[in-house]
Amino acid sequence: MIVGKKVSVLLLLLLLMQVSAWSQNDPIGIFEGHGDVGTNVMPGSAVFIPATGQYVISGAGYNVWGDHDEFQYVWKKLKGDFILYARAEFLGSWVNYHRKVGWMVRKSLDGRSAHVNAVEHGDGLTSLQFRRTEGAQTEEHKFKITKANILQLERKGNQYIMRAAEYGQPFQTDTISGIDLGDDVYVGLFVGSHDADRLETGVFSNVRITVPHEGLSDGNTQMTMGSNIELLELASGRRDIIYSVPYSIQAPNWTPDGKSLIFNDAKGLIYQFDLASRTPTPINTGAVTRNNNDHVISFDGKMLGLSSWVKELGGSIIYTVPIEGGTPKQVTPKGPSYLHGWSPDGKDLVFCGERDGEFDVYKVPAAGGKEIKLTTTKGLDDGPEYTPDGKYIYFNSVRTGTMQIWRMRPDGSQQEQITGDEYNNWFAHISPDGKWFVYLSFLKEETPAGIHPPYKHVYIRLLPIDGKGEPKVLAYVYGGQGSINTPSWSPDGKRIAFVSNSN
Repeated sequence: MIVGKKVSVLLLLLLLMQVSAWSQNDPIGIFEGHGDVGTNVMPGSAVFIPATGQYVISGAGYNVWGDHDEFQYVWKKLKGDFILYARAEFLGSWVNYHRKVGWMVRKSLDGRSAHVNAVEHGDGLTSLQFRRTEGAQTEEHKFKITKANILQLERKGNQYIMRAAEYGQPFQTDTISGIDLGDDVYVGLFVGSHDADRLETGVFSNVRITVPHEGLSDGNTQMTMGSNIELLELASGRRDIIYSVPYSIQAPNWTPDGKSLIFNDAKGLIYQFDLASRTPTPINTGAVTRNNNDHVISFDGKMLGLSSWVKELGGSIIYTVPIEGGTPKQVTPKGPSYLHGWSPDGKDLVFCGERDGEFDVYKVPAAGGKEIKLTTTKGLDDGPEYTPDGKYIYFNSVRTGTMQIWRMRPDGSQQEQITGDEYNNWFAHISPDGKWFVYLSFLKEETPAGIHPPYKHVYIRLLPIDGKGEPKVLAYVYGGQGSINTPSWSPDGKRIAFVSNSN
């Protein structure tokens, strides 16, 4: 169980002892209130720990089952559709098989209310539970997996979709329809002990409430949703939101000195984001102000490569500019040209270019010069990036029917497939030590192989550099286009930066 380096179990218990038992109107973290649901329930408690972003909740009660419920609830009111996500763990060894932690959506705070919940039990049982109407008997859909500590519950009208996983694994999914809780509902985290005379405690981390895109999301979706820059610690899976705006920002690059991120906004401007002060500052790119999310920093940290829209030249054109800003130098003569990689020696750029109706990987001198075509297979080849030793270029290709990660030598020889699963995999980013790569995976049921739209359910996954082994899901994200288009590892290889979205 991960509680956080700065918080011991003893400290958590002391904090809980200081919290009032009934605080229905007392805000806690992102929630509006908390308290015990049910009649004459043994008082529970709830604490939010800003330093770790964790919610520590203790609750008692006979059960969440039958025709009524008793538990501790941390809640807020929401309307419309939403996606609820958290990592949920029990604190301490279990006593009762059916103690519960999870997400719950309720029509009211009455113990007999209709509800839907995504829950893990003390013995690891993972299930989707629901009471269709007030006072009705609770029903249950059991998952095949057990001990799921990643719980997600999504509402689409009167349909509820539960996704659950043991951290590192892909989601398993179940859906119920026809559950009418009304438009305005209570949503929140809950803990129940299945024992009226005993408190049990759950710890919830990486808690996210997402309001998704309205309508269909496809390759033509305008990127207008709010954005969060998140930093993810690979060792623990902890995610920290360090910057949020109510509009689209995309593709955080991590500078080699570790002090800043570089990102773009939907208007085409480029920013340097100081990690110490959490402040963005525009980078002067002269007349080149229609930049997209395909921008790259040179390995020595001195130069920035841009991809910027120029209608008269056929679309996106590649430029280079000093990292502190200045007058950009045009590199590619025509578009579309989307920059993705810089060679470790600083001499070459690699990009995805459309020429004669085909998208292929090209190499071009960073100072400008002749383009060299590196891929020739029919179908989209995209996202090229050098390994730190310069021996390989990783890219993604749809040539086998789904989008998968490939690699080749810098001259285009020895092209070999690295991934080969059911997902559509994009944008391999190599760790600073050259031993790993992270990449973005779209679900095949949501996204065709040849596009990478925004506002989808995606995974950020990790694999050894040779692709051998089982991929590990590092983050379960609502995002896609713009989330992790560019190299985004911290220089020490301990974290990655990405963008998630919510309205």
